Amino acid sequence: MKKLLSILIAVILFYPSMAIVPNYTLEKSLNANTIMIPIGKTGDKISLAAFSKLTPAAYEKLAHVKLGFFDRIAYKKAMRKLNKSIELDGTITNKKVALLVKPIDDPLNGFNLGGFALGLLIGLLGVLIAYLINDSNKSSRIKWAWIGFAVWIALILVFAVL
Repeated sequence: MKKLLSILIAVILFYPSMAIVPNYTLEKSLNANTIMIPIGKTGDKISLAAFSKLTPAAYEKLAHVKLGFFDRIAYKKAMRKLNKSIELDGTITNKKVALLVKPIDDPLNGFNLGGFALGLLIGLLGVLIAYLINDSNKSSRIKWAWIGFAVWIALILVFAVL
């Protein structure tokens, strides 16, 4: 009986440690020279590196817009920040900028099964767990955990009425 109890305690203690395995994926760095962004309503595209070098007057000409005084100041400030996040070889160093221009590789268009399962199966505690996990998919996981929680509430209401 003592051996069975000690084995059970060992399994309970070591089981969560087996589930926590770091994911060592090497992310390719994004190159600002290859990322094309649309300018204005005409559909013209320009590389992110060239866009970061545009003056307000050149931007007005390309986008066919008129910038006010405060818009020019905000534009210059944003371009200065964008310039600092692009290295000389074109790689993007700022993680926030890289997330904005990163192409969407998810074939399900943003659906996060883990977040949805957390909200649906665990409820409000699952939403809390989704907030506590930090990685690149955090916002998607939180959104789908809330959606899963809403489905969980809807199912409880449906079964309560029946």
